[in-house]
Amino acid sequence: MKSFFQNSFEYTHHCNQQVIDTLIGHPVLFKGKISVLTSHTLNAHHIWNHRILGALPTFSVWQELGLKQLKTINTENFEKSIHILHQIQLNENISYTNSKGQAYTNSVVDILFHIINHSTYHRGQLISLLKEKGLPPLITDYIFYKR
Repeated sequence: MKSFFQNSFEYTHHCNQQVIDTLIGHPVLFKGKISVLTSHTLNAHHIWNHRILGALPTFSVWQELGLKQLKTINTENFEKSIHILHQIQLNENISYTNSKGQAYTNSVVDILFHIINHSTYHRGQLISLLKEKGLPPLITDYIFYKR
């Protein structure tokens, strides 16, 4: 199962980087919904990593990030997730409080899967928004990544 998650986080990092590189190449588009969703995607990953590690996150869930921060945060998120994958038991339960102050407990494996799924969901939204702005759609299908 660890190899599945290792590969999934590599894929997620790669595809997030494609979106970030596109935004860096078209900085005028990094505003409004695109800025909010890009920031949220990276912030949520950051927050979940910190919940697993029992640390306070630096970013809030809807905090807007600067365009120049995105690559660094994406890489830090990836590296922390890989650290978690190899240092923490996947069946361990993590208790945390969400952004609304509600307490929950989930397993590390469920949280890791959520991070990947959440990133994929919002990346699809971002690609649609970029297409609406006239850019060719990014190809982030998993099978294309593996080719």
